[in-house]
Amino acid sequence: MLDPAALQALKGGPERIAITGAGGWIGLATLELLAEAFGDQFEERVCCFGSNARVLNLRGGLSIEQQPLSALVQLLPQPTWVLHFAFLTKDRAEGMAESEYRAANRAIDATVLEALDIIGAEGIFVASSGAAAFAEDENASAAMRLYGELKLAQEELFAAWAGQRMKRAVIARIFNIAGPYINKHNSYALANFIGEGLAGRPIQVRAGHAVVRSYVAISELMSLVFASLAASDSGVLRFDSGGVPMELADIAAAVAEALPPSKVARAPIVDGKADRYHGDGEGYATLLTSMGVKPVPLSEQIRETIAYMRAVPLGAGR
Repeated sequence: MLDPAALQALKGGPERIAITGAGGWIGLATLELLAEAFGDQFEERVCCFGSNARVLNLRGGLSIEQQPLSALVQLLPQPTWVLHFAFLTKDRAEGMAESEYRAANRAIDATVLEALDIIGAEGIFVASSGAAAFAEDENASAAMRLYGELKLAQEELFAAWAGQRMKRAVIARIFNIAGPYINKHNSYALANFIGEGLAGRPIQVRAGHAVVRSYVAISELMSLVFASLAASDSGVLRFDSGGVPMELADIAAAVAEALPPSKVARAPIVDGKADRYHGDGEGYATLLTSMGVKPVPLSEQIRETIAYMRAVPLGAGR
């Protein structure tokens, strides 16, 4: 559920919500939050776009029509907040030719940019990635650098639109999130830990070095986004997703506590170099306070993620 500060921002304004990449993890979770917030007004306030036309099915039986991204520009002009989630992520960069990957993501962003003025966009939320901070990191993988480079370019593209038009852009570098509709259960640490616990297996942390992550709930992140979009008619706000940085063994222990009698098996740490992937937690916490959004404790984030993963079919999201 959205924070009361976000609900007030949404219900207090006339903006239509247009979502790109609506069928992804964050898109589906956001649709569920908006369905709860708008109730009977949902269909007239929210429209969805993605790689193709299809039906998106949410928990509770709600089905939503998604239109192809090319149809975004056909919306009748009215005050609109665009939530831009559409992008080919790092795993796609690992399996595509670099030129093809660059062209595909540039085309997505160009399609959205072209539509903004035509449809009456007043503000945009750009779901960037923590990978943007690794665009020039020689120690990062080639896929991470490429993905980060294109995310960095995306940030600047839509920041420039907002600056030139005196509109609003909220840009978040998202590091680690938790909550319903989580996917890639074998790739994301939190989902993997929960999956092992649900299967009755030990929760294993195999890395021979410290791995540090911090998590925020999707509901908290999107509450901050909506409050931030409503806070000003213009200007660019940039922030990292926050949370408390924790070593994976501690995160695994928190999952085990929520799934008794799960146990944690942590491999010995033999390498002194830590793998850190988390944002500016202090800056994020300050922004939450300034927008009146309450943080969701990690224990609750884990419970919400477990509840979703218990209900999805075996193997879904893997």
